[in-house]
Amino acid sequence: MKNKFISKRYWKDKSTPMGQVDELARNYDDVINLSLGDPDLITHDIIIENAFKDAKAGHTKYTDFRGDPELRNEIIRYYKEEYSLDIRDEEIFISTSGCLAMYLALEAILDDGDEVILQAPYFTPYKQQVELARGIPVVLDTYEDEDFQINMERLEKLINERTKAIIINSPSNPTGNILLEKTLKSIRDIAVKHDLLVISDDIYTAFCFNEPFIPIASIEGMKERTIIINSFSKNFTMTGWRIGNIIAPDYLISVIQQINENLVFTAPSVSQRGAIYALRNRKQIQPQMIQEYRERVLYAAKRINGIPNMSVLHPKGTFYLFVNIKKTGLSSAEASSLILKEAHVLTIPGIAFGDCGEGYLRMACTVGIHKLKEAFDRIENMDIFKN
Repeated sequence: MKNKFISKRYWKDKSTPMGQVDELARNYDDVINLSLGDPDLITHDIIIENAFKDAKAGHTKYTDFRGDPELRNEIIRYYKEEYSLDIRDEEIFISTSGCLAMYLALEAILDDGDEVILQAPYFTPYKQQVELARGIPVVLDTYEDEDFQINMERLEKLINERTKAIIINSPSNPTGNILLEKTLKSIRDIAVKHDLLVISDDIYTAFCFNEPFIPIASIEGMKERTIIINSFSKNFTMTGWRIGNIIAPDYLISVIQQINENLVFTAPSVSQRGAIYALRNRKQIQPQMIQEYRERVLYAAKRINGIPNMSVLHPKGTFYLFVNIKKTGLSSAEASSLILKEAHVLTIPGIAFGDCGEGYLRMACTVGIHKLKEAFDRIENMDIFKN
């Protein structure tokens, strides 16, 4: 929108198919929403009850600038117990969400014109977050026939003297793919060779269905050049609490703290208390939740692969499915719009996640199996999904 009182950076419309489809959904009163990754489950009672007990006891003020020391200590314990990774207190910063964590990290490391390579299909905000930090996003496509693994030859061709960092996301939003250990080691080799940082979006670590999550920071030579972005939103169904954290070398954490003091000062104290109880009680809280989503994605994948002109890889992680609809002959935006109009099921066009997402739809299994059944019953009755 062009207006003299709006920054020229925003004169060009930057809305995405994600936002556009959501607007269309308001035309129907029986929509089944498989679009946004906001779980239908609510935060576990252990987290809610203890956090608000602490709030009544006085935890309603600003916390330490890097976050509640008790929460930082729980993060140290978590990484030691789960991954045998030694994290120092000075390497931890508590942020107001994973999204802000990513922006803070980019703002801390980028000079004007520095380039950041994005593993695509990518979480939609990445590209503009890089631009907000005055960097240049450079897209590295991955493909279904390569299991959405990063191709090292293509990666290395994108690197030049202005490349500062690579953003990876595993398990991936939107594909649900998990980067193999050999892929992570190859990324390590390239990062060391070209002296690059790796920003690792570790938002869905609890949702690894076939094998344990491997933090790239745990691979030899990577801890000192990795920035880990964490969030409690998905791993603990705490989307509305807006709480995340960054793990990075202490000199970067110091800069990140300075930037954050001019944005939100400190993360919400009550949310930080909730995060403490989430980590402390994770073995009680997470298994049932993870199993629920695993059953949903397996059911959805089976239904998808039984519908003509639709297919999806076997689910590996997250609660998303990246559904191939290329046989319909429609673009991802056209297919998503038609499914909404005829089946009243809301999905996200794959093009929202980068050009290599064209020909796909992202479906979030954030409703129960009975709703998923209804959604796929409606979809398979559409003419474009019949033999």
